[in-house]
Amino acid sequence: MSDVSLRLTGVTKTYNAGTPGAVEVLRGVDVTLTKGEVVALVAPSGAGKSTLLHIAGLLDTPDSGTVEVAGADVTGASDRKRTVVRRDEVGFVYQFHHLLPEFSAQENIVLPQLAAGVARGAADARAQDLLEIVGIAPRAHHRPAALSGGEQQRVAFCRALANRPSVLLADEPTGNLDPATSDTVFDALMTLVRETGLSALIATHNMELASRMDRRLRLDQGVLAPV
Repeated sequence: MSDVSLRLTGVTKTYNAGTPGAVEVLRGVDVTLTKGEVVALVAPSGAGKSTLLHIAGLLDTPDSGTVEVAGADVTGASDRKRTVVRRDEVGFVYQFHHLLPEFSAQENIVLPQLAAGVARGAADARAQDLLEIVGIAPRAHHRPAALSGGEQQRVAFCRALANRPSVLLADEPTGNLDPATSDTVFDALMTLVRETGLSALIATHNMELASRMDRRLRLDQGVLAPV
């Protein structure tokens, strides 16, 4: 079995192609993530990091190039196939937690598992395990409004990993947090990655956090290169 969780090869993306206002966002991007690896994606604002994450997470399609997730080439896959792969193999975390306010922390982690066909007892156990890893198991039955910003984001990480994905994609996941809370959330993320063996691609403007990741890649003018 391959150790590669995510591979993009020769990925290009242009918006408004064929018009005077065409914007070439990605120009032959290559990136490979292996199991247990945390990679920082740094980029100036508007450089296309969200586009890259959306293509990697099968929320968008490239104009050319290939996308492989968990060893499967899904470049030309049907919408149904992409949805299944995204559900089972990809976890997303954004700058805002997007937790469902009417459900508890534990329930927010259980729901995606139920949607994937996991039995309720197993889903509850998985949620508790993840909350233990990030240090907030005592807050399991609190709704998001009763949690701090750092706790909310840690629940968001747990929810993203509920279905045991191969790769985690995060877009400025600590961008709304103060430095101390950001450090706490980042430490929780690293613990989750190391304990579960998935890989993570994390877009961030925080160079101090980026320096603590395994590798750093910079996206600028459509080109991705090591920092």
